[in-house]
Amino acid sequence: MIQVVKADGTAEKELLASLRSRSGEVDKRVAGQVATIIEDVKQKGDAAVRDYTLRFDGHCPDLFEVDREVINDALSQADEEFVSSLLNAMENIAAFHQKQKQQSFIDAQPNGVILGQRIRGLARVGLYVPGGTAAYPSSVLMNCVPAKIAGVGEIIMVTPPRKDGTPNPDILVAAAIAGVDRVFLMGGAQAVAALAFGTESVPKVDKIVGPGNIYVATAKKLLYGVVDIDMIAGPSEILVMADETANPVYLAADMMSQAEHDVLASSILLTTSGRIANDTVAEIERQIKELSRAEIVRKSLETYGAVIVCRSIDEMVALANELAPEHLEVMLENPFEYIGKLDNAGSVFLGQYAPEPLGDYFAGPNHVLPTSGTARFFSPLGVDSFIKKSSYIYYTADALCQAKDDIVRIAEREQLTAHANSIKVRFS
Repeated sequence: MIQVVKADGTAEKELLASLRSRSGEVDKRVAGQVATIIEDVKQKGDAAVRDYTLRFDGHCPDLFEVDREVINDALSQADEEFVSSLLNAMENIAAFHQKQKQQSFIDAQPNGVILGQRIRGLARVGLYVPGGTAAYPSSVLMNCVPAKIAGVGEIIMVTPPRKDGTPNPDILVAAAIAGVDRVFLMGGAQAVAALAFGTESVPKVDKIVGPGNIYVATAKKLLYGVVDIDMIAGPSEILVMADETANPVYLAADMMSQAEHDVLASSILLTTSGRIANDTVAEIERQIKELSRAEIVRKSLETYGAVIVCRSIDEMVALANELAPEHLEVMLENPFEYIGKLDNAGSVFLGQYAPEPLGDYFAGPNHVLPTSGTARFFSPLGVDSFIKKSSYIYYTADALCQAKDDIVRIAEREQLTAHANSIKVRFS
């Protein structure tokens, strides 16, 4: 079912190269369709959103915006234990992200120069939340909580209606708990475009965050520049590093926890033990029979899963840094020993009792993570994702006089004489 490769310097490289191509072709196929949707929404506003909602979702509500009473009712009628779990998770998420908060600063120098930086939250952020067959209330918390901590003025959530035209109640519960300001029933590329341009119903936002299918991801990519976005998210992925001390039962379960997301999801095990490799494959075959999404899991593991038997832990570390996975589990005897060596990963899970779902739902660090190798240069969603910075400068006449010759010299070397003149006229 899942391929097993013995690392020899070539076989594993060929395998990893094939995995990197898993999402590129899909983007090209849908880009034209998404571009048309975006232009229609830009020109026709709500009418275009309504047309596409009817076409893709089968039902469009009379009013896009969900009444606040409906949101409050969802919370009051929700299962109390589910609400309690969400509140416990939100407490952890808030505690972690509070530590990311930055402060503005001012630097007043003895010569009268004043320099500084002002930090504030974005005015309005759009949050896309899937609401159909894949409804993730946890994503509401992960996107909304750091935005609130950053000081975002208003959070606008869009989520597709269910087949009967109603909102997913679990999504509304999470929205009520997290403090979402307004909720609109719309999904797909048309909802992303509505947030980017604004319509008669939907206010224009400064940034769009949140997960979605390939149409949503492509719309965010095409609209980057019109608005800011969190990141270009590809299919989910997990990389697990394991030595002889790891438990194959845990390894198999954790690999399949990612594989159930999507047939394009990638689950890879790196191990120094042939026994662990074989036992994990056997465990996958045993456990998969009990899973509700077994068909998706099997297809994902067959196409984009792999077990690679490495020659050393150092080789595993090098492969992990090359892959730059979204999720990286370190199932080694002394996992803390390798934190300083694992430079490219969205989120790192250390030891036998820190499985990836712990990060998805509860621990506190954000589960919105860079995928497809972009952890080489992207970071997880956080408070920084929702702020903007401005610098400011104040100079006295004496301070500018001290600096003028250097400024003029550099400006004239760049042949920007108007720049130089702006300095000179103050001292002529």
